Amino acid sequence: MKFEKYFTMEEADAIEYAKERLDFFEADEELTCKEIGDGNLNYIFKVDSVNREKSVIIKQSGPVARISDEFKLSPDRNRIEYEILKFQRELAAELVPKVYNYDPIMNCTAMEDLSDHVIMRTEMINHKKFKKFADDITTFMVNTLLLTSDVCMEHKEKKGFVKNFINPELCEISEDLVYTEPFSDVNNRNDVFRPNASWVKENIYLDEALKLETAKLKFEFMNNAQSLIHGDLHTGSIFIKEDSTKVIDPEFAFYGPMGYDIGNVIANLIFAWVNADAFGKDEQKNWLEETIAKVIDLFKEKFLKLWDKRATEYTAKYKGFKEYYLNTVLRDTAGVTGLEGIRRIVGIAHVKDITIIEDEERRMRAERLCMTLSKKFIMRRNELKTGRDFINIIKETEKNL
Repeated sequence: MKFEKYFTMEEADAIEYAKERLDFFEADEELTCKEIGDGNLNYIFKVDSVNREKSVIIKQSGPVARISDEFKLSPDRNRIEYEILKFQRELAAELVPKVYNYDPIMNCTAMEDLSDHVIMRTEMINHKKFKKFADDITTFMVNTLLLTSDVCMEHKEKKGFVKNFINPELCEISEDLVYTEPFSDVNNRNDVFRPNASWVKENIYLDEALKLETAKLKFEFMNNAQSLIHGDLHTGSIFIKEDSTKVIDPEFAFYGPMGYDIGNVIANLIFAWVNADAFGKDEQKNWLEETIAKVIDLFKEKFLKLWDKRATEYTAKYKGFKEYYLNTVLRDTAGVTGLEGIRRIVGIAHVKDITIIEDEERRMRAERLCMTLSKKFIMRRNELKTGRDFINIIKETEKNL
């Protein structure tokens, strides 16, 4: 009876839940639990067997965000995450964790424990390198984005997916925190590093040309139901180790522009690059530059190959159309790279890559570097077609700041 009405679980409840509701452990098995969630929205319980090497993750969604009670959230995001992970595993195999169970009453999902992996942001802060990452993440993005678009899906089936994965509450968070609030000092929740406050006002809030472009990008986000995007694909949503990459947390998923996912990956690699710059880690910077360029170029290469193999829409096969389509994706990628690069500095949800820089002068420079190159990505997004184009923006900004 305990789990027939929703409540926010604690560690002891999660143990009891695992025993009663999951067909995963033996009935008499001794279990331990630790709540390990450090994100903005959910509670994450790791339940372990004392006597066997067996464990499971239980992720529970509450009616409000952990970051702030202001964010009222639909628990349906847990259903979306469960179904998305199952579907993405069909599309991208070993790049997504297994899911075992979804409970609509307790608003929780049971899934594979990835304790042998580490959150990628943590590893980037520790200046680690992962040679397989660019290959893995581009395979994930090409498969999950192109194969869920009108290029490859039967159109009525795709429209059914659009309906099933509509996600208005979490989309609203992105619309506010990514596209709107970082570019205005009126009625927002921004959290600006005080030494950079006047710089932000002059170079972000008062830049009318920049704000116009962000409005265009916002309406693209709200209206372009292009493919089933992850919606929050940053280095905090990726588990990684030397020979494996796992993409997690697709609760922001909905049908939106492909470039939103790709741009988030690029922006968060740039945060890692800026962190390496602040700490004088030139070798890490070089690896990150190579990785950023590879992500763009491998995505293009795999995208065109998969298009030729899997496109079913007749008009998509017209000469020149796939190149036109890919260029629109790259344009959106550059724009979102810039949006993410600014909102994580100015807005309410910061990244540790930047906030752990304790020296005031270095952090001021790091933030200005992020925001300056981000503005260029937004304003010059139609020009950027290759990995080298993206790197050139970074290098010219570094040189001139």
